[in-house]
Amino acid sequence: MLSALLVLAVAAAPAGEPTPVLARTVERGEVLARADFETQRVPAAVARGALSPADAAGQEATRRIMAGSAVRAADVAAPRLVRRGENVTIALVSGALRITSPGRALADAGRGEPVRVLNLATNRTLEGTAAATGEVRIALP
Repeated sequence: MLSALLVLAVAAAPAGEPTPVLARTVERGEVLARADFETQRVPAAVARGALSPADAAGQEATRRIMAGSAVRAADVAAPRLVRRGENVTIALVSGALRITSPGRALADAGRGEPVRVLNLATNRTLEGTAAATGEVRIALP
């Protein structure tokens, strides 16, 4: 009798570890926030490697992530400040001197990442660094 109750108690106990999972489906390119997460019990294999809401907040989804899924490091990246095909401002800054020109990004890039841009005024391709949303800085040689 006691063993039957013990078996029932073990079967009724929720299995898994409390893990932060997405409360809604997140599309590729969306920036995650703490409010996008809820805690659920999931199997240990699913919980392994899951990011906390604090670690994932502010990161951009690299793929579509379904509701109820744990978010892992490979699922997110630093937010893209410059997107391929978008118009950007190319800035050459040296001390108090700032020269800007319109351009078009040839690739995606996050803050501090290298990116190639097409200068629309001269039709030349330049290599710069994503500095802010829609801005690429060119370093002086």
